[in-house]
Amino acid sequence: MILKTTAYARAGLIGNPSDGYNGKTISIIVRNFTAHVVLHESDELEIQPGPDEQRRYSGIDDLLRELQLGGYYGAVRLVKAIIKRFALYCSQNGIQLAPKHFTLSYESSIPRRVGLAGSSAIVTATLRALMQFYGVSIPLPVQPALILSAEKDELGIGAGLQDRVIQTYEGVVYMDFAKELMERQGHGDYVCLDPALLPPLFLAYDTSLSEGSEVFHNNIRERFDRGEEAVVRAMRKFAALADRAREALLAGRPHELGPLMSENFDTRRSLYQLGRRNIEMIEIARRHGAHAKFAGSGGAAIGTCADDSTFEKLRNAYREAGFEIIRPAISPA
Repeated sequence: MILKTTAYARAGLIGNPSDGYNGKTISIIVRNFTAHVVLHESDELEIQPGPDEQRRYSGIDDLLRELQLGGYYGAVRLVKAIIKRFALYCSQNGIQLAPKHFTLSYESSIPRRVGLAGSSAIVTATLRALMQFYGVSIPLPVQPALILSAEKDELGIGAGLQDRVIQTYEGVVYMDFAKELMERQGHGDYVCLDPALLPPLFLAYDTSLSEGSEVFHNNIRERFDRGEEAVVRAMRKFAALADRAREALLAGRPHELGPLMSENFDTRRSLYQLGRRNIEMIEIARRHGAHAKFAGSGGAAIGTCADDSTFEKLRNAYREAGFEIIRPAISPA
């Protein structure tokens, strides 16, 4: 038996980065880009390196480029971490795993280091493969925290729940990470919204990989934990923007989403030190009458674009500046 599981890229529509600060967000899945995991039973447990993880190089420049793209460890460490967390979850919940082994391989088309959650997509696809292989059912609201624990607790990767929630639920999801909710039920409230409520969207991302994410996080966590007024106020505003966006969408006012996204970006810019290329993505949109914000921590921008004529102008402007642009696919074809 050969299992193949898939997880998709994602874009934070509004509210981020408050997801890491007991805030609220709305996110979308981006089916244009995928991470696949293939798993089959074997005599020993084997994790095969991905196609981009080389062992031989044409020279130092070739090696340096791989390090820029994937760091020193690549995705193998992500797979190992979620296997460990899956096994711990099963042990802690009295689930006896069958005594069998597997060979696992993976590949991804998600652009790396541009804030589209490529790493968590590999972890999500791996967890899905493990659940299928061993016949284990993990409640949907629990899966994002399990995925996050593999990255955050095992590998020390700074991250929030937002990416893992949308990659688990898919579609469009409103998320409330209020502290009292997290403490009471162990996860936030996750509400699926109809993608048809959204206005036309575009997604632009940096193909040059010159900067990747913004200079992040500028001591924001430390400043938040000590109660710095500007940071606490900004996180509350991000959450309020997510609520206002949800209200507008449910009321049939999708045209209100764009200005709220611009407000989201302006609030973020007042708080964080942002890279030049990241700011340029937003400014291109604004010069053409569109609204946009970061899709994640930097490297990609999500925005509203009312008509095809404006989209064509945006496409020309972004490509001239070295960016790529697509219409994100949210629902299955």
